[in-house]
Amino acid sequence: MNERTILEFIRQVGPVSRAQIARDSGLSKPTVSQALAALERAGLVRAAGRSSGGKGPTAVLYELNPRAGWVVGVDVGHSWVRAAIADLMGDIVARRDERTRTGSRALIAQIAEVAHALAGDAGIKWNRVTVATIGSPGVLQPSRGQVSLAHNLPGWGRHGLVEMLQRELGTKTTFENDVNLATIGEQVHGLGKGVQNFVYLHVGTGVGMGLVLGGELHRGAGGAAGEVGYLPLATADPHDPANRRRGALESALGASGIVRTARALGMRGALDPRRIFAAAREGDPVATEVARLVAERIALAVASVVPVVDPELVILGGGIGRNGDLLLEPIERELRALSPFHPRLEVSSLGEDAELHGAVALALQAAQEQLFARTRHRLAT
Repeated sequence: MNERTILEFIRQVGPVSRAQIARDSGLSKPTVSQALAALERAGLVRAAGRSSGGKGPTAVLYELNPRAGWVVGVDVGHSWVRAAIADLMGDIVARRDERTRTGSRALIAQIAEVAHALAGDAGIKWNRVTVATIGSPGVLQPSRGQVSLAHNLPGWGRHGLVEMLQRELGTKTTFENDVNLATIGEQVHGLGKGVQNFVYLHVGTGVGMGLVLGGELHRGAGGAAGEVGYLPLATADPHDPANRRRGALESALGASGIVRTARALGMRGALDPRRIFAAAREGDPVATEVARLVAERIALAVASVVPVVDPELVILGGGIGRNGDLLLEPIERELRALSPFHPRLEVSSLGEDAELHGAVALALQAAQEQLFARTRHRLAT
């Protein structure tokens, strides 16, 4: 327990001296020295120079050994597969972005190929990768080894998907919802850093929300917390059977819903959200009206969630949600008209990389646990 406490402290604070560890952790100096010696023998921590600038003798500083393990994070989206490999300090040393292949088998093969190629890019053998974390739309069902509600990735909900990915990758593999990963990315590297209660609202191809409550990601009883695309909002008929598949709010606010809205208002030609928002910036009146309707729908979603979880901050992300120059002011105006609750509203600072940062961060947590367990077993035997 002491070694685990010290390892986590060094990960968060390091480089750090024995005296500071003892002072800030509440452990005795002999306990800290004994634990540090064990962690150093195991290769999990290393000396990182000596302190300077203070009175008295200098002290040895300790840091996590960044090459004690490696992690891969993969963000699987409707259009792109983004992947990165990082050392144990979380420093990304190589990255690859590829267009998503069609079909679950082709996509599984692509993920494995990209992940193994990243190890080569980093100059290491694949067996040195401790954990790979895969993020995708949908909700993981561990008992069935599959992902449900991943409508934007055809075939991704096939039975045995998890087992197939683990077999193809050949290392410990963890899975997480992509919006949850973006939320973790914001918590570790973005606007959510140091915020105890916030939500991340993703509006893109699909619509979802990640919730951090009391400093912890909230997944719910079955992992479906934050599936706000299924809120019966922004629809003419909440009982329409089609809403059970994709969700009423997602049907109205996701990418395909925005295109339908634009066409209904008279826009013609090849349309997608990027083109629609670009036209709004150029002053096109129809596109401007579409942007206004999008803002109203986002405000409706925020107004429905805020009284339930009372967040300090709402972070907007996703390809649609990141259009803050067009959306923030009308969202805030509509929110004031709808609700007495007005949390701070910001656009993600991590952009399209939020999910990837979250995948790497989650992989690091799992890797440190696994490396620590291996070390304890080795020392015990």
